[in-house]
Amino acid sequence: MSIEVKICGLSTPKALDVALDSGADLVGFVFFPPSPRHLSFDAARALADQVGDRARRVALSVDADDTWLAACIEALHPNLLQLHGKEPPARVAAIRQKFGLPVMKAIAVEEKADLAAIETYAGVADRLIFDARAPRAATRPGGLGKSFDWRLLENLHLETPFMLSGGLNADNVAEALRITRASGVDVSSGVERAPGEKDLEKIRAFMRAARPAAVGIRKVASGG
Repeated sequence: MSIEVKICGLSTPKALDVALDSGADLVGFVFFPPSPRHLSFDAARALADQVGDRARRVALSVDADDTWLAACIEALHPNLLQLHGKEPPARVAAIRQKFGLPVMKAIAVEEKADLAAIETYAGVADRLIFDARAPRAATRPGGLGKSFDWRLLENLHLETPFMLSGGLNADNVAEALRITRASGVDVSSGVERAPGEKDLEKIRAFMRAARPAAVGIRKVASGG
């Protein structure tokens, strides 16, 4: 069982370097203007060059049209598209086919009933990412530092790989992995000093906490 770590909402060369040097498997870039982590296309091009082949680049968008997605892809040359809005399954499948890139679809979770969406999306998305459902008045669907009851994912057995997001930080990521057995974890606000401002030591601390936890989960899964 391979567990991946994603640092999302990166927007400065220094924060990106720390994420890469700390061993992040995926680095996420937000293309959604209401977000404090929104990245211009020019900035994305520079950061994409900085990443090189040190990690996989993830382009996050929210209910974007094809024109916007094409511009994101041209700027970042991502390895993975993260769809974090209310994109229906048909839209997810269409994006995957049109752009020829793997797609990770976000599922908002607040209660057990929300997991019914798994069956809807598992057949069309390459990955799923579970995030806490945003409050009704929120201006964006994620990156709010809000977690959900991870026990809802306990004993969840999916053929589709899934990541866990929402309210993760260095203090709770090990417990989150222990409960969910997720194949990956995603953090953004949990490594910030203020919305959109990454804290370099928090990035390092998250990676230090996540890596040993991931190794422990792999040992349990293999019976080692």
